[in-house]
Amino acid sequence: MTQTWNALLDPPDFPADRYAPLADRIAKFLGTRNDIVFVQAEAVLALEAAATSLSRPGMVVLNIATSFYGTTVGAWLRRGGAAVHQLNAEPGRPITLSAVAKTLDDLQRVDIVACTHGESSTGVVNPLDDIAALARAKGALMLVDAVASAGAHTLNLDALDVTIIGPQKALAGPAGVSMLACSERAWAHMSSGATPDASLLSLTGIKRDWLDRGRGALPGTPPALEFWALDAAIARAESEGLDNIIARHHAAAMATRQALRNLGVPLWIEDDAHASHLATTITVPETLDADTLIASAPAFGVKMNHAGPPMRGRLIRFDHMGRGASTETAAACIAGFARMIRALKQESGSLPDCSGAD
Repeated sequence: MTQTWNALLDPPDFPADRYAPLADRIAKFLGTRNDIVFVQAEAVLALEAAATSLSRPGMVVLNIATSFYGTTVGAWLRRGGAAVHQLNAEPGRPITLSAVAKTLDDLQRVDIVACTHGESSTGVVNPLDDIAALARAKGALMLVDAVASAGAHTLNLDALDVTIIGPQKALAGPAGVSMLACSERAWAHMSSGATPDASLLSLTGIKRDWLDRGRGALPGTPPALEFWALDAAIARAESEGLDNIIARHHAAAMATRQALRNLGVPLWIEDDAHASHLATTITVPETLDADTLIASAPAFGVKMNHAGPPMRGRLIRFDHMGRGASTETAAACIAGFARMIRALKQESGSLPDCSGAD
C-alpha cells in the first residue's frame, strides 16, 4: 500500500536570493527606509531580542506598560542592566499622553522609551505618534511593539528606532517568523556597547551575519514553510494595498462597536479614538462569567475570547483582524451575540435588551 504524505512535510527550500527582495518588499509595503531584518521565530522572541540588544548598565529607560507584554519587555530591559522606570496605565486602558510627558519631564535623561502600539488583548491603542515625538525631543530611542498593529493602524516607522512586527495578526500571515524595522540610530546604539554575540537574542549578530554580508542566505536553518507563507502573505497584502487593509480593519472595528452600542452593550473603551482596530472589548455582565459566555458562543456562530491579563475574567473581546476584519463578519458576529444574549437572558434579567439586533 502506497502512503501519501502531506505536501506540507517536504516544502522546497526558500531560495537564498529571495530573502533580501522579501525584506525590501516589506519595507516598501510599510513605507519605511529603516532596515528590515528577520527573526526566525514568533514575535515574542523578537521582542526579547530587541530588549536584550538595546539594554545595558547605565542606561535609563521609560517603559510604558499597558499589558502583560509591556510589563515583560520592562523585565527584559531591566535584566540587561538598565534602570527601568515603568509607567503603568490603568488596567485595560491606554496610557495618557500627559502621564508620559510628566514622567519624561521628571527624568533628567532617558535613553530609550518602550511602548506597545495596539493591544489586541484589551482593545486599546496608545497615542504612538505623540509618544514618539516626546521621546525624540528627549533624545531617546523609541522601541515599539507593533506585533499586532502593523497592517491595522497607520505606522510611521521612520519616526521609530526598533519596531517589532508580527505577520500573524493584521497581516494574516504565519506566526513562526517575525520582523524588525531598525533605524541607523538604533544600529549605532547597539554597536557602541556589549551585546550578546553568539545568541538568537543578538540583533547585532543578525546585522553582522546577514545585513553586513550582503543579505544572502540567512544564518542557521531558516524554516522554509514559514518563509514561503510570509512571502505569500505579503503578496496578498500587496495586492490589496496597505491603505485598504487599514481601512478594512477600521471599518470592521467601527461596525462592531456601533452594533454593540445599538444593543445597549457598554463598550470597555468608550472613546473611538482610543480603541484599537484589532479587537473590541466589553465588560462581562455581573450575572455571568467570561467562561460561560465564551463557552456558549460557538453554538451561536460567535467568536469571542478572553481578554489578556490582568483583565482576563473581567472583559471579553471580539477580534476583527486579519482576514476576519470585514463589516460582514462583524455584523454576523454581533447578530449571533444578540441571539446568544437573548437565550441567556431567560436565566438573568439584568442582561441587555437585544430586541433591535436583527
